[in-house]
Amino acid sequence: MQISVRILDVEPVPHPVRHYRLERPKGYGFSPGQATEVSIDREGWRDERRPFTFTCLPGSDALEFTIKSYFDHHGVTNELWSLGAGDGLVLRDVWGTIQYRGPGTFIAGGAGVTPFIAILRHLADTGKLAGNRLIVSNRTEKDIILRDEFEAMAGLEVLWTVTDDPRSALLQERIDADFLRRHVPDMDQNFYLCGPRGMVEDLRGLLEEAGADVGNVTWER
Repeated sequence: MQISVRILDVEPVPHPVRHYRLERPKGYGFSPGQATEVSIDREGWRDERRPFTFTCLPGSDALEFTIKSYFDHHGVTNELWSLGAGDGLVLRDVWGTIQYRGPGTFIAGGAGVTPFIAILRHLADTGKLAGNRLIVSNRTEKDIILRDEFEAMAGLEVLWTVTDDPRSALLQERIDADFLRRHVPDMDQNFYLCGPRGMVEDLRGLLEEAGADVGNVTWER
């Protein structure tokens, strides 16, 4: 399935991240945490598909994506940066394996936090956020996506860590075995992972070694 939609507006987040609000086709549904493949409705770009997670609530009138652009090569996210209201995108079928299974710890690397946005917004909207925790690693403090919104979510415990920002007052640690031992002592819970492939693979192994039930670990397959 392919559906053409128009961008309604574009809102800056921290550079180089933007919210893209789109027309919502009638009957086009999704669950928090799910994604679709998106391409730009321009000559030469329609076959360049990239997966992006919906960051709006399921009942929203418009669709929303929160997308980080990478300018080191002429790819889709670079081209998206040039788009605005009225420009077209192509959406496809909805898919995704990061769906909420109960309270637990969400661990993300950088832009890997985006699949968690709709999930946590939905839990906050329905008063079911208590008992959840968000841990996010970024290179620098200014790279944190939606920091103010996450910190304002009642019931959500948030822990930020940075790996290359010596002037930041935030925690300055990589998420490794020692980090998990000190900051995540309870392994009898749900875990949700998203980020660079290598980071997610390492975390799955580290959690299992620390005693987590692999059946309670959810990640994008």
